[in-house]
Formats: sequence, structure tokens, C-alpha cells
Amino acid sequence: MSRKSSRKLWAEYVARGGTQAAKQPQASMALSAQFSGVVLGIDPSLRGSGFAVVDYRSSSDIRILETATLGLKRDLTQIDCLGAIGNQVEDFIDQHQIKHVAIEETIYVQNFQTAQVLGAARGAAIAVASMRGLPVFEYAPLRVKKAVVGLGRASKEQVARTVQSLTGVDFAKRLDESDAAAVAICHAFTWRES
Repeated sequence: MSRKSSRKLWAEYVARGGTQAAKQPQASMALSAQFSGVVLGIDPSLRGSGFAVVDYRSSSDIRILETATLGLKRDLTQIDCLGAIGNQVEDFIDQHQIKHVAIEETIYVQNFQTAQVLGAARGAAIAVASMRGLPVFEYAPLRVKKAVVGLGRASKEQVARTVQSLTGVDFAKRLDESDAAAVAICHAFTWRES
């Protein structure tokens, strides 16, 4: 019996809407528990981070509990911005019963300084979640788009429309928040308890 590639398995998973297939009669392959609970999704940026608190019960029961875009002015120092990002993450953790934190990985950029700033913004968010004892999961932007939209090269607008179709919340003018919600939904669709 030939084995399917991980790429083909992933495509089938996404085609099913992120749900587990019917159990196959393979004794050696036990199904892992699917995710259920509250995820804090983060789309990090120094001056425009997006955040979304998503309550995921099943692929047909996804609720947005709260979202925010942390828009920080140019006159703030990088250190002040990193502190504000950390404070925002802490506020969400204090206000909601977060089970997991999902954050977007740094995208490929040609400018070293831009990559360094994005890494610092991610670090500010990750550090707070880690210090509070929450598990943090990182997802590449292509993986998030593939899991949620079905296209790894989907536009921000396509992501927003798909998140709206899954949650009923219109993110047309809040693309950083829809990206954060997509990261949380990607985590919920793909995470399995080992």
C-alpha cells in the first residue's frame, strides 16, 4: 500500500474544512484529540500588531471574543512599542481564559533591520505569554493562509473574507485583526494533542 505525501494529506485535510476524516481501521494509528478552547492569535508588527481572541469549539462553531489593532505612533521609541505589545498581550491573558497562543512567524524580508524589528515585536508578545505559562505556537504565513483560505498566496482581503465566513465577523477594514484571527484559526484547525 503506497503512502500519501504530507502535502497530499494536508490538501485533503484543508478540503474537508479542517476536520478529521472518518477513522481508518489502522490499529497502529490512534487519532489525536482535536483542539477546543480559547486561542490568542497574534499578527506581530512594531507599530500595527493585530490581536484576536478566538473561542474554537469545532469547525462550525468559531467565535471571535475580542480583537484589537495596536496602532502605535511614530514618535514612540522602539522600546516603548515593545512594552505596549507586551502590555496588550498581558491584558488579553488577564481578560480571557486563554488556552494557547498562536503567533505568525517573521516573514521573509530583504532588509535586515526590518527583520530585526519584526523579531523584537514577536519576542515581546512571546515573552509575556511564556512568562504566564501559556504554550506558544508559531505558524508561517503561507501555512496560515493554506489552512484557512486554502491558498498559500491568498491576499489579506481573501483572508478577511474567509475569516468572516467562518466567524460571521466583518474584518474588511481591520486586516491586521483578521490576520491574527486567521493565525488562531489555523492553530485550532491543525493542532492535535500528542
